[in-house]
Amino acid sequence: MMKISILTLFPNMFEGVFTESIIKRAIENKKIDIEIIDFRKYSKDPHGKVDDTPYGGGAGMVLTCQPIFDAVSAIKTKDSKVILLTPSGKPYKQKDAYLLSEEKHLIIICGHYEGFDERITSLADYQISIGDYVLTGGEIPAMVLVDSITRLIPGVINEQSHIEDSFREDVMNGTYLLDYPTYTKPRVYNGMEVPEVLVNGDHKKIAEYRYQESIKKTKEVRPDLMK
Repeated sequence: MMKISILTLFPNMFEGVFTESIIKRAIENKKIDIEIIDFRKYSKDPHGKVDDTPYGGGAGMVLTCQPIFDAVSAIKTKDSKVILLTPSGKPYKQKDAYLLSEEKHLIIICGHYEGFDERITSLADYQISIGDYVLTGGEIPAMVLVDSITRLIPGVINEQSHIEDSFREDVMNGTYLLDYPTYTKPRVYNGMEVPEVLVNGDHKKIAEYRYQESIKKTKEVRPDLMK
């Protein structure tokens, strides 16, 4: 069973997300164990303070080292990998989700305020960004990571489902492809008809059609993936 520990100042933000759908079932079926830790509880400041003004001046408050270092030290084992969520981290990709899904214990640090003391980066095995924009904290990115990783853990969903996901690897061409278009009943709706190839029962032709549609869609929507 994989364990994920999330260090945050806002533990209540995770209540709804982790008590619904696939993640809820994964927890109930003991495929994953998620613990939410308020790292303010590790602060040695008499008022529970976890931030301070930056050296050199500037706007905002910066998360201090002591609470986060102590929180990580208290829960880290030889099997742990520490993830620091930061806009300056490596862009998160599906291949990273596969890599992380093989770990035994992930510790995810959610930043907040104007940032964190740079020395906190020394704790991290991975520094990850979910996109080129700035959020108010690392909580939502943490939810993104947990969701994308959980579904890849064996037994959580049907394996074929994530094999056929968007961003699956096209091994022959060394690229990543978006998912092919899918359809369901009725065959005709508002004058729009399901492609004939999908209803003729020829699985070889269906597979080729879907592959070509994936390439076409990727070229149109995300040509950068084809590079």
